[in-house]
Amino acid sequence: MRSVLAIPAFRRLWLVTAVSSTGDWLSLLALTSLATQLTTGYQAQSFALGGVVATKLLPALLLGPFAGALADRFDRRRVMVVCDLLRFGLFISIPLVGSLWWLFVATFLIEICALFWIPAKDAAVPNLLRRPDQIETANQLALVMTYGVAVITASGLFTVISSAGSLISSTSPLITVYVALIINGSAYLLIAITVWFRIKEISGRGARRQEEAPSLIHLLREGFRFVGSTPLIRGLVIGIIGAFAAGGAVIASAKLYSASLGGGDAAYSVLFVSIFVGLAVGMGAAPRLARRLPHNRLFGTAIVAAGLSLSLVALAPHLFLAIIAVGLVGGFAGIAFLTGLTIIGAQVADEVRGRVVAFVQSLVRIVLLGSMSMVPLLVGLVSARRVEVFGYPFVIDGTRTVMLAGGLVAAAVGTLAYRQMDDRRTEPLLPDLLAALRRGDRRTGSGVLIAVEGATAAETTEQAGRLAAALRAQGHLVVEPDHGERDQARWAAATREANLSGARAKALAAAAVRADIVERVIRPALAGGAVVVVDRFLASPLAQFGVAADRMDAVLDQGELENLAAWATGRLRPDISVLLDRAPTPDLLESRGLAGEEHVRVQRLLTRMAAAEPHRYVVVDADGTPEQVAERVFAGLLPILGGPRVAEPPIGPDARTHS
Repeated sequence: MRSVLAIPAFRRLWLVTAVSSTGDWLSLLALTSLATQLTTGYQAQSFALGGVVATKLLPALLLGPFAGALADRFDRRRVMVVCDLLRFGLFISIPLVGSLWWLFVATFLIEICALFWIPAKDAAVPNLLRRPDQIETANQLALVMTYGVAVITASGLFTVISSAGSLISSTSPLITVYVALIINGSAYLLIAITVWFRIKEISGRGARRQEEAPSLIHLLREGFRFVGSTPLIRGLVIGIIGAFAAGGAVIASAKLYSASLGGGDAAYSVLFVSIFVGLAVGMGAAPRLARRLPHNRLFGTAIVAAGLSLSLVALAPHLFLAIIAVGLVGGFAGIAFLTGLTIIGAQVADEVRGRVVAFVQSLVRIVLLGSMSMVPLLVGLVSARRVEVFGYPFVIDGTRTVMLAGGLVAAAVGTLAYRQMDDRRTEPLLPDLLAALRRGDRRTGSGVLIAVEGATAAETTEQAGRLAAALRAQGHLVVEPDHGERDQARWAAATREANLSGARAKALAAAAVRADIVERVIRPALAGGAVVVVDRFLASPLAQFGVAADRMDAVLDQGELENLAAWATGRLRPDISVLLDRAPTPDLLESRGLAGEEHVRVQRLLTRMAAAEPHRYVVVDADGTPEQVAERVFAGLLPILGGPRVAEPPIGPDARTHS
């Protein structure tokens, strides 16, 4: 998080997001309070309160896709500034007019501005970061601020304003709300000034987009076509429908559900808090799980888990189990929400990102509104019954029935989304999931591990050396694990020579050599903050084991080999793997030697891994002279590594260290 917040442009945008999110929550409190104060009578106040909420949701139903098209067509910074200036004027106008009808009109127009502002902001975030792997952390910071810190800040600020207003004028509570609205409008004016003068990087390629972009109608058609024709985004949309339909079911029936548990408002409050606590925990855990499980697999799995957890909520016999189950629903929903935003930021092209963000946000609001509208009707169709389970009274009512059905539907939709998004269908999910839940050795330090994989052994060795030299020239502290004669002899015995008779013995010996190098050289270097450049760290040795086993007619399961390699390294994975991508030459294939078989196996393995986790791989065309390939490798890594690293060089006899 420190490395992401160290980027000046993103840090300013994050602070802008903090002010804007606080303003959004403060406006919700102030506008709903004002709506009830401008009316008299219980029914009129209820209608006014519901009208404010409906008015805030209505623009997403009508103009959501247009907001994304506008964010992709025009300069995003100009869009944000214009929207903030309009919100400033609209908030100031509400106290000046002081009528209920203008409150509804202004709220509708304010939400339209927010609808255009959010896709422009979210679509610009990836362009402000230095590396693709920072997108998840950036989304995590934004969500924590929007749904955590901003909520608390807005509530506290509204409380302070209300208390101060009651001391100044106890006869007119309207003054308090008007002061809150004026402060809110002034905050948007401050945001507009900050974005225009201090975050010019948001514009990006806005000028070129505006000159070359086609009409809005064409952009809309193109955006819908992209969502419908891309399996990854199609699965994401399907999963979001299931997840938020289940969430709407919980929100709409939580009050009645708490009553079925024998609780009142206190039980309802605890359930409400538990789902948000779970949401925060899930968002915090998502990056750790994503390091070991690809995002496209993690998203669908989290939605299935959220659906099954909702089914547990429906079956919970008493409040304690219900609180735990509701927390699980929030936790898995938080994982899915953050993972979905990361997928959009990392794997959707900049030209269509705004439309995808707007489409997803509109879909979230539509599904939530529809679910919250339909669930009370469905709940009313089921009459309550009291049964005894093992002598314990158990109430079966509409809320439990709807939650159980909603959980099963969400699990089914999550499974469908998983199948749409998974690009490793031939491999079972369970081993990946167990590997994600198992903890490896804790990694310390700020070092970066780079592995050069693919092509032939001679080429990866040469390119690793060239990359290390280029990084040293840029001022980085670079460590190259030098296996030494002893390690090279042991490695040759394990992988190629016949000193060991069995395939399993060779695999175990190679794993021991790898574990020794990792513990003796690589981890100390990473702890010291160095850039460690390794030749063929994980994927290529796995391919070597497999080829050797095939030649010896031994049965070595690929999953066993992967688990062995992961255990030997303490589940240490390269931060970035450079894949030297090139088809094998006819001479290499015709020879049908060990090198040819190994090359084909390595390319298949690495291509599959790179497709599953594109943010961890830099794919480089290996055709050309060594100098040309080295230039491509360095150019691909330069945006990721950024500036030089200053660190203490590790002391070890088997490391070549230069700075």
